[in-house]
Amino acid sequence: MSGPAVFLDRDGTMIEDVGYLWRPADVRWFPGTLEAVRLLNRAGFLVCVTTNQAGVARGYYGEDDVRALHAVMAAHLEAGGARIDGWFYCPHHPDGTAPGYGVACACRKPAPGLIDQACARFAIDLTRSFVIGDKPADLGAAARAGARGVLVRTGYGEDVVRAHGEVVPDAAYVADDLVAAVAWVLAEADREGAPA
Repeated sequence: MSGPAVFLDRDGTMIEDVGYLWRPADVRWFPGTLEAVRLLNRAGFLVCVTTNQAGVARGYYGEDDVRALHAVMAAHLEAGGARIDGWFYCPHHPDGTAPGYGVACACRKPAPGLIDQACARFAIDLTRSFVIGDKPADLGAAARAGARGVLVRTGYGEDVVRAHGEVVPDAAYVADDLVAAVAWVLAEADREGAPA
């Protein structure tokens, strides 16, 4: 039986977007991220991270660096009683210079490939699932996958709201931050029936 998932963007949503992040020492968590993930875990949602990592395609760092960073982030979350069920990243970019990575792919958001990868690994009901992020690419991936998109005003989100006004394309909701986004998701799930 499939269940709902929440797909979290990484930079600008869970942590500060410092630009081409690969060093664990440069991770800056937004307040409430750990608690937000923990609430989703307790509510029965599968929680996955989906992140574009064009720095690999541009040759700034390698896939091993991305995986190592995610391991450090996962350990931090787990120490606080929170769990990410799957980490999915796109290392490609059409303008990439690193051999093999400069391609137009199906996994770079707004394409839904990272969500497709999660669905191949887990039994996910996308009609009951959500994507939370700070960019139109996150909302586009949600729309293409058949999930609901939530825009956070952190990261680039405030710029997106300013550009579109309060009616942001493909956004079912606009939240101040991840904590507020998760509160809305949980209220929606409660209104529609328990997720698990």
